Amino acid sequence: MTCNVTKEEQIITLLNALGNKISPKFERCTGISSSRFEILHQLDQVEEINQSMLQKVINIDSAAITRHLKQLEADGMVSRRKNPEDNRVTFVRLTDDGRKHIEGYKIEKLSFMDQIFKDFSKEEIDSLADFLERMQNNYF
Repeated sequence: MTCNVTKEEQIITLLNALGNKISPKFERCTGISSSRFEILHQLDQVEEINQSMLQKVINIDSAAITRHLKQLEADGMVSRRKNPEDNRVTFVRLTDDGRKHIEGYKIEKLSFMDQIFKDFSKEEIDSLADFLERMQNNYF
């Protein structure tokens, strides 16, 4: 029995499989999930940010951002405080410990990316980034 799969179907299948493999490997290499890394990375760019704004920048749902922030707060990497003028608003910031950890995570992320893109030329990486961005723009 022969299964005829188009190149487009093959690409989607490969992208899906790659996405499923990258997250756990990223976490094993860096010691943190890609979502939590992204939260810490975004917090490293600012002094303090409104939690709902952080949620939008990272593009995850409100329950997920709250869950991640509670765990990061328990780990001593972030601190949260209510806005005294509007109790519905929560501000988030990296702690000193969080700033130290994000630097190590960044080094581990670079090592992870070097491994994934091993033997790719700069031109190939540029083309791949362009293709994936175009695919994303076509759908979203």
